[in-house]
Amino acid sequence: MANAPKTSPAAKQESNNSGSFFAQAAIIICFILGYLLWKFVMGSPSNFLDNNPENQPLPGNYLGMVYHAGAVVPVLLGLFFMVWVFSIERFIVIGKASGTGNVGNFVRKVQVLINGGNLDSAIAECDKQKGSVANVIKAGLVKYKSVSADTAVDTEKATIAIQKEIEETTALEMPMLEKNLNVIATLVSIGTLTGLLGTVTGMIKAFSALATGGTPDSAKLANGISEALINTATGIGTSTIAIVMYNILTAKIDKLTYSIDEAGFSIVQTYAANHK
Repeated sequence: MANAPKTSPAAKQESNNSGSFFAQAAIIICFILGYLLWKFVMGSPSNFLDNNPENQPLPGNYLGMVYHAGAVVPVLLGLFFMVWVFSIERFIVIGKASGTGNVGNFVRKVQVLINGGNLDSAIAECDKQKGSVANVIKAGLVKYKSVSADTAVDTEKATIAIQKEIEETTALEMPMLEKNLNVIATLVSIGTLTGLLGTVTGMIKAFSALATGGTPDSAKLANGISEALINTATGIGTSTIAIVMYNILTAKIDKLTYSIDEAGFSIVQTYAANHK
């Protein structure tokens, strides 16, 4: 009997390579976009007095203020873009893994069909649902049919075989959902630390303005304090969004994992109950 389609090791390696290339390219592009935004949008001459980026920003011009916050800003902008790029990419991947319909409804329907002995209908539902969750459940159902047709296999061995098939398919399908999540988790810390770096450089400039002989340069003092505050705000904002996205994505992955475990348990228990 034909086995359920599973991701082969070669296909998994190819997917890993393409995922690594995406991550590397996305990181480089985000930093480039951050620099271009800082240099040509925020640093546009129209944002400054006398159309000179070296001068003070026009009154109330926040783009010019951010430009004067220093060279750490384009790095923070790159990190900010990375949070959104990797979050959107994970949402798309998890959405595909969920399949074409509601995962909870799909699992409940499959459980009803399994308990009623309608394995072919349950497999048809997996084909209709598609996605990683359906692939794992289908592998277990196909193995269920295979061992049921083999009268020489005892119940305990057949149950172990079904469980092993589900675990092997899960090991091939599910790890891809967590790919690039480590990037988002890393951005939680890097965003704050980079913002802190910008804060330190800004305060150094501020104290340098105070250390000059005679009357302190108010413009340099203001620029230093502005650089410190803007970098702090940008770093904290980047880390906050990264934390929120990471928690949302991990919750979605946990939900899919729970659905697979629930359906897998139903398959194994149903077989054990029907072959005592």
